[in-house]
Amino acid sequence: MPVDNPNVVDIVATRDDLDEVLLVITDHLEWHEVDEHLLTLQEKINGYLAFIESGELLRKYPNAAGKKVRIDVALKHPLPSDGEQFFERARGIVELAGFRLSWRVPAA
Repeated sequence: MPVDNPNVVDIVATRDDLDEVLLVITDHLEWHEVDEHLLTLQEKINGYLAFIESGELLRKYPNAAGKKVRIDVALKHPLPSDGEQFFERARGIVELAGFRLSWRVPAA
C-alpha cells in the first residue's frame, strides 16, 4: 500500500543483528499539487506514529522490542523546496516523539 493509504504501514523491516526497526513509506506520487502531496505525507507519517505509539508495532513485530524506530520515506520523484522544508519540520516533530525520520530521493 503506498503513501495515499494512510491507514496501512507499507513496509516494516527488522533484523536481529541491528538495533533499529525501519518503517518505510513508499511515495510514488508526483508533485503537481504540492500542498495536497504534503498533506498526504503528513497523514501517512501521523498514521505511522499512531502505529508505533499505540503498541501495534510491538504486537505485530515483537522482535522490534528494545530497538530504535526510524520512519523512512522512499520518494519516486525529486522534492520541491517546499517538500524539503516539510521534511525538516517533520523530522523535528518525529524526534520529539522519540523516533527518527529519514527520506530518500531518486538519484538525478
